[in-house]
Amino acid sequence: MTIFDAHTHIHFPAYDKDREAVIKRAQEAGVKMVTVGTNLETSQSAVDLAKQYPDDIWATAGFHPAHAGKDWYHDKKEQKGSQQEAFDKAALLELAKDERVVAIGECGLDYFRGKKNEAAQRETFQQQQAIAQELNKPLMIHCRPSANSDDAYEDLVELLDPNTPTIMHFFVGSVGVAKKLLAKNCLFTFGGVITFVREYDEVIKSIPLTNIMLETDAPYVTPDPHRGKRNESAYVVEVAKKIAEIKDIDYDEVVSQTTANAKKVFNI
Repeated sequence: MTIFDAHTHIHFPAYDKDREAVIKRAQEAGVKMVTVGTNLETSQSAVDLAKQYPDDIWATAGFHPAHAGKDWYHDKKEQKGSQQEAFDKAALLELAKDERVVAIGECGLDYFRGKKNEAAQRETFQQQQAIAQELNKPLMIHCRPSANSDDAYEDLVELLDPNTPTIMHFFVGSVGVAKKLLAKNCLFTFGGVITFVREYDEVIKSIPLTNIMLETDAPYVTPDPHRGKRNESAYVVEVAKKIAEIKDIDYDEVVSQTTANAKKVFNI
């Protein structure tokens, strides 16, 4: 049975020494994946890798909101390029036209380290939403609110065009904001964190399975029982198991529906 990892970063340097072996393990587990760009350089490398594995890997092209500011909170060893760089809409649009690109992003709003770059984040997001609309491709959203807040999600709700299919990667918002995003034609991905904390159970219960996809966000946020290791797409099966447990439904139903959701939104 095919299972879909809707958000990973298999093209990142974390896999430079054993990428082929990691992809082989995913293939053996029946996992297909979308590898996600975070700036022009990493988006290009995502596309290049997707072309090498046309039956198993697809790519996104986008500009992460953290690049609009001074702070980049992921491990800098995992990133190429500068921590702060200019957004080049024309170059991103040209890359996003590639048939291996199935979504625009990851893009969005990130207030976790403050809102002083909010205007730049909004501008780069809106330009990427325009690219998605022009190319008729969905948005892959990174949205991270301030601590104990839904602020970034509330702002995003106001910016989203409901006619553009949108994927809320690594959703950490409330049930209330999830309802607002559902009204905006959004899907939600959940990853390894749900296997070792309970804070996401209620929101997962509140979202229809037809609006949920699975992700790893690899190499980050490794699920139980693999915590302490680098994450990889083969581990997405653990996320599916936990979704089934939380919703009290069969594992096969979770895999079947979330894979169907991915194929539909990514037009695969």
